Amino acid sequence: MLNKVLLIGNLTADPVVRYLPSGTPVCEFGLAYNRRFKSGEEWKEESHFFDVKAYGRLAESLSERLSKGYTVVLEGRLTQDRWVGQDGKNYSKVRIIAEAVRIIKKPRLEEEVEEEEITGMEVPKDIDEELKRLDEVKPEEEKPFKEGDDEVPF
Repeated sequence: MLNKVLLIGNLTADPVVRYLPSGTPVCEFGLAYNRRFKSGEEWKEESHFFDVKAYGRLAESLSERLSKGYTVVLEGRLTQDRWVGQDGKNYSKVRIIAEAVRIIKKPRLEEEVEEEEITGMEVPKDIDEELKRLDEVKPEEEKPFKEGDDEVPF
């Protein structure tokens, strides 16, 4: 089964960090997404709001680097919390568990900033060298067939 969410939106408030009894940090924040669409001859806009949670090092990093108004790309998964209220009724809420967040724009600067990705995973130090090597693909290697090769060789 696939459970993947990819959103671009703005933080609706500063992230709030709490700690589980085990000491694991949990960061919570809201993300707003605006959808613009045409209905007949008129343009309309609707806003959608999502609750987001992050855990561990990602939670600490987000709480230090993000604030209300930041525009981010969020990658994560959906989860559903269920509970019984004091009135005895069953309740549920769907939220996003963040796995990676990339900052696109800071709120007080109207110019785009260099993208910065925040993930909960450690990145190997030699990853830059590996990416450079992959970027240096020769044009001949990109095309496995020569121009004019229309026939399948079997």
